Amino acid sequence: MSSITQAIGDFVSNFVAFVLMIILAIVSFFFVVFVVDFGAGLAGYSGDQYVVLSSALLVAAAILAGGISPLSDLSGSTETTRQDATVTADD
Repeated sequence: MSSITQAIGDFVSNFVAFVLMIILAIVSFFFVVFVVDFGAGLAGYSGDQYVVLSSALLVAAAILAGGISPLSDLSGSTETTRQDATVTADD
């Protein structure tokens, strides 16, 4: 019975994390739209149609960079590189 409650608890925690990530992505998008719009206004650009596009690209790049960086740490790629370096040093 405890494995069922453990599975339900894991599901609920994953769902809460998913919802929180979506909310944070939306908030960061609005913040970046504000910053890009303000910067475009300071630079004298009046083309509002490209503000949302550039903000979307910046937020997508930030989300991807934040997601890729921890994955490379989890994959253990640095350990295999160290092992390869050790093997070549012994040769």
